[in-house]
Amino acid sequence: MSDPQKNKATAQAFYDLMFNQCRPAEAIHQYAGDTYIQHNPHVGDGKRAFIDYFERMAAEYPGKRVEVKRAFSDGDHVILHCHQTWPDEEYAGIDIFRFDADGRIVEHWDVLQVVPPTSKNDNTMF
Repeated sequence: MSDPQKNKATAQAFYDLMFNQCRPAEAIHQYAGDTYIQHNPHVGDGKRAFIDYFERMAAEYPGKRVEVKRAFSDGDHVILHCHQTWPDEEYAGIDIFRFDADGRIVEHWDVLQVVPPTSKNDNTMF
């Protein structure tokens, strides 16, 4: 099994390179394993589909940003709790990455929730 602490750093570097720096092809090349299994229903399966989707997102939503608020590792999985800021909306997200034995990302799940303008409590989503 790969190193859970190193995997946490890798997941964050992958997310920053692909999302904030808008370099998804580089992110896949540097951090993904032989396969990349995608569970987000808006993104096709595999590396090429990932690159195509995030290149399109970079072009259509300049200035989008993600900030990792928390990172957790459990065996070969890393969970990131993130704040995504897009031009028109903000999201609270949970991303789950699975790593292979070499410490490369091979699978991804996520859930996103729009950050509403008001809340029935004084707690934030982060």
